[in-house]
Parts: sequence; structure tokens; C-alpha cells
Amino acid sequence: MHRGLALLVLAGCLAAQPRHQLNDGDAHGDPPYLLEDGWTPLLNGRDLSGWHGLGSGPNDWFTTTAILWERLLGPTRLSAVPRPGGRILNGPRGRTVNLVTDQKFGDVELYLEFMIPKGSNSGVYLHGLYEVQVFDSYGSTEPLTSSDCGGIYHRWINNRGVGGSAPSRNACRRPGEWQSFQIWFRAPRFDASGKKVESAKFLRVLQNGLSIQKDVEVDGPTRAAMEIPEAPTNPLMLQGDHGPVAYRNIYIRPLREIIER
Repeated sequence: MHRGLALLVLAGCLAAQPRHQLNDGDAHGDPPYLLEDGWTPLLNGRDLSGWHGLGSGPNDWFTTTAILWERLLGPTRLSAVPRPGGRILNGPRGRTVNLVTDQKFGDVELYLEFMIPKGSNSGVYLHGLYEVQVFDSYGSTEPLTSSDCGGIYHRWINNRGVGGSAPSRNACRRPGEWQSFQIWFRAPRFDASGKKVESAKFLRVLQNGLSIQKDVEVDGPTRAAMEIPEAPTNPLMLQGDHGPVAYRNIYIRPLREIIER
């Protein structure tokens, strides 16, 4: 084989190799629920069984097979046709109740994918109490805060924000693109009398395969959390009243030891 042709073939073979997670959570190929055992899907691909709307307001969340973001005609909106499918959208206006799992969880590893349009906002609440922010931070050149995408949101005490953890980098993709979180979460600990002896902790958070949070303790519920007490187990909540957001591929498994790569 001609040397130049051989080099081209070799380059093509290397490009075809899957990219695996490397040091500091560099982007990898397929999502972890396809690569590793033990994951349980929280969306069944048909309907919203296993989930319920929080509160007495109308629940406009629906399932669908595809989500459309119209960059030119409607950059601040997402649209879809309600039908059985593996994606969920928070209604036609992006303003509805929060969505909560029927099941409760303790120490978990969570993987999910989300899509937001330009300027939108949502949140993933572990135990319904501790928020990882979903926000359109793409292209922002301002110093990152706990309000940016991937931030561990602040608490709200005496009418002001307290604590929180900004992401270590801006890992956001463009509006209208699917993005992912992979979250390792340790529940709060309680003694035999029910007194809390250790706070909840985000051991690690990856956004789009990149490390953005590590070893972040959360002293108590963050802003806009469910009105439930901290406990060894609690549900997962997706925020639905702050703008359009879509989710897909929500998988969970019991927390296992993190192996630094």
C-alpha cells in the first residue's frame, strides 16, 4: 500500500475509535447507561408513569418522540407534538408545575439529558431539595455563579442568597442542543434520634462529560425546593415553571465508589 494512503487509512481508523472518559472528566462517547451496568430508566418511553406534578395546578408536562427548537422563528421556545415517546417537555408555554418522581432515593448516581432554548431556566433537584441549575449560560463571559448552568444553587435565607457553588467552567452547549449531567450525590446522614449529623453532598458533577463540581456540601435545601424535610431518602424533582425545558434519557443507580480517571 502506498505510504500516503496507509496514513489516511490509519487516521480514519483512529477517528472511528470511541472516546472514553479521561482525566478530569473529558468528553466521552456513549452515555454511561450504555457502557455500565446497574442503571434504571426513570422514563418508560411511553408516558409519565412514575412521575406526578407537584401541587394543585395543571400538569402540562407531556411525552413526545422529538423536540424542535426553531432558531429563527422562535429561539426562546421549544415545540413538540404530544405522543408516546421517550422525551418530555414542560408544556406548550414552558410554565407549569414541577415534576416529581413517585419513588424516593438515597445515595445515587444520576444521568440525564436536557435541552433548553435561548434564555431559559430549569433545575434538577436531588431529593427534591438540592438543585443543580439548568440555565442557558452558553457564551457567557461573566464570572460564573451558582445561578449559571451546572451551579449548585444557593439557599435563600432572610431574603438573600446564601452559599451555593459556581461551576468550575462553562461547559454549556448552544441553545437547542442536547446536553447532559452526570451527578454523584450522597444523601444527608442522621443519627438514631433523627438528628442530622452530616449534610448532603455533591461528590461530583459532569456537564457534557466535563467536570464542573467536586465535593460540594449543601447545608440545607436550596431556593425553590420542595417543602419536605431533609431525610435519608426523597424523590427527584425537575423544575417546570421557569421557561421551556425538555428532558430525555433519565437514568439512576445506587451510588458506587468514584474511581478517579
